[in-house]
Amino acid sequence: MTFAKRFLIGKPLATSEQDHQRLPKSIALATFSSDAISSTAYATEEILFVIAVGGSSLTLGLSKLVPIAIVVAVLLAIVSFSYRQTIFAYPSGGGSYIVSRENLGEIPSLVAGSSLLVDYTLTVAVSISSGVAAVISIPSLRYLEHERVLLCLGLVVLVTVANLRGIKESGRMFAVPTYVYIVSLGGLIIYGLARAYFGHITPVPFDPAAAADVQQITGGGLGIFLLLRGFSSGAVALSGVEAISNGVPAFQKPEAKNAATTLTWMAAILGSLFLGVSVLAHHLHPYPSHNETIISQMSRVLVGTGVFYWVLQIATVLILTLAANTAYADFPRLSSIIAEDGYLPRQFANRGDRLVFSNGVIFLAGAAGVLIVIFGGLTSALIPLYAIGVFTSFTLSQTGMVVHHFREREPNWRFGAVINGVGAVATLIVTLIVAITKFSKGAWVPIVVVPLIILLFKAIKRHYQAVGAALVVTPEDVPPPPHHHTFVVLVARVHRGVIEAINYAVSLRPEHVVALHISDGQGDHERIHREWEEYGFEIPLEILDSPYRELVAPIERHLDELDRRWQPDRTTVLIPEFVVGVRSISNILHGQSGLGLKLALLSRPNTIVASVPFHVGAPHDGKVQDVAPHGNGRTAPTHELARARREKRFVGVDGGAVRIADAPLRVPTVLTGEVTGMTVVPKAGSPWLEVTIDDGSGSAVLIFTGRRRVPGINPGRAITIEGVARDEHNRLTILNPRYSLVE
Repeated sequence: MTFAKRFLIGKPLATSEQDHQRLPKSIALATFSSDAISSTAYATEEILFVIAVGGSSLTLGLSKLVPIAIVVAVLLAIVSFSYRQTIFAYPSGGGSYIVSRENLGEIPSLVAGSSLLVDYTLTVAVSISSGVAAVISIPSLRYLEHERVLLCLGLVVLVTVANLRGIKESGRMFAVPTYVYIVSLGGLIIYGLARAYFGHITPVPFDPAAAADVQQITGGGLGIFLLLRGFSSGAVALSGVEAISNGVPAFQKPEAKNAATTLTWMAAILGSLFLGVSVLAHHLHPYPSHNETIISQMSRVLVGTGVFYWVLQIATVLILTLAANTAYADFPRLSSIIAEDGYLPRQFANRGDRLVFSNGVIFLAGAAGVLIVIFGGLTSALIPLYAIGVFTSFTLSQTGMVVHHFREREPNWRFGAVINGVGAVATLIVTLIVAITKFSKGAWVPIVVVPLIILLFKAIKRHYQAVGAALVVTPEDVPPPPHHHTFVVLVARVHRGVIEAINYAVSLRPEHVVALHISDGQGDHERIHREWEEYGFEIPLEILDSPYRELVAPIERHLDELDRRWQPDRTTVLIPEFVVGVRSISNILHGQSGLGLKLALLSRPNTIVASVPFHVGAPHDGKVQDVAPHGNGRTAPTHELARARREKRFVGVDGGAVRIADAPLRVPTVLTGEVTGMTVVPKAGSPWLEVTIDDGSGSAVLIFTGRRRVPGINPGRAITIEGVARDEHNRLTILNPRYSLVE
């Protein structure tokens, strides 16, 4: 299992390498903009799926396509400009969630956060299904139509594994297809429009069988409701615009400036390609079809099915698949921020081996896979669910920025407030249009799901608050250590594991030690008694009959009896277990009753359940055998490797710094080391931040009074400090030192 994990995901990265995982603008554009840019592959088509079908006609729908595209492009410009201000105002990332939390309050921030999480999940499902649709559009691959869902799930697994390897590595992997798509689609648009305006162009031949949804070529009617629905479908082109503002910390320094520049380039590319595809479609008359995308139709008519056609189709497949990468970059990061605030399980805030929030990556893959299965991998079935979450978060973000401008009153704040105010009104109008026109088509799903997610957020927060309140202790509340301790050793039969457990229990010298055997028959009584007498154990053996072969209930009843008999402060139940190898598949051949017993006794007060492992095949002569050497030495313990790494890292550091082990007391001194731990300790009603640094020779504790965090100081970061060292309870401590970060 470990070999497979290392092969697929790669070797672990140290926390100190986190800065090296930051993205340059060229890779960041591919990582955070692939979702937005990829929407050019299906946004125009989704408009036609609304305004060119039913009571309308293909000709009538095409006549309204360009005006709708222009309105969407204007909206894109407004939203993009607004998010540039968000990036500079909140360079720590988090986008709509952080802006809403800081300016609008708890509920709006939870609405923004849940909307974004739903949107990112739908991004993966829509992008993957669109990529598979592009594959199926290739004439020679149409036979894969019936394998649509399976292909979608396979691509989800592929993108998931790539992202578990790390954001920088996945960005490099996916950058080339993104730029190939931009160049090839841009080339097709320029070539097609040049022929349309300066030469001759042949429209796409209409295929009634493939265009089953198009009921008439000309005539028909198109009311305001369908036009608004078409506009809301085209507005999916804006999905992913907020991704850069959510991931600002992933950029190389200066983060905000690089992120804003990347956002500008993304908006320019997205707007140009979207408008270009819509104008070209107006001239070529492609038709909406589930069998072939309009880009495939236009490319086939303009350049045939040669090399360029295949390059464009493959690039389309790849960028649509990689558009999911934007969600993989932002969903885990956003969920980690929400988890740090206590509204999601804390596991979402943990970084994996490759410094990515791997739990968020895996959860996103699972949720998107479920959506793909439910909706059969059809893009048009997923799109109605899509846009409402995007524009809800847009509206809250822009509204929050208006409040921010009025509160902070920074230079040119009035201009910023006007821009964000216009953006808030525009996105609110689009949100209402989407909610009303697509309610019956599926927009009701996020409208219902988002409040349910908020209720879940609140329930998780209440749980963490209750647990935190229960764990709070003051020096006056510290209980004395237990004086009366009872050990219960569970015995099925006498073997090496039982002997290890008995010896362990006796070595701790508790007041009472008793062995307990659960019997299901009289013959079992005689056997265990005979074994006990043969080995001559001095601790008493108690046997409980369990005619119905229960295990947990008889043990719980007997523990209650022991509590009444001896009134212990603590009772420890020891479970002898033999281990045939933690990674060995042969473990499934052995019963797991101990696990069930541990779970059952977990809720019993003042009861400790512990396993005493006996490793089958390991030496048990009382001596510790050396690990088999590689080369000419033993394998060093992990803490020794860490100490050696820090010594090497800080050897020869200048600037007057001394080794921590040689630090003089009660005089000003300069130390350099790596942050290895951070703890907030309450002192006299005020938080004290204790930061432990280590240079390989020793460690020191830096105490920052009245602080919970210090900017720039994080685990794994190298810092230089200056202050007066003191010996406090055998700890080298420095109170409120001056510090600087070591690059």
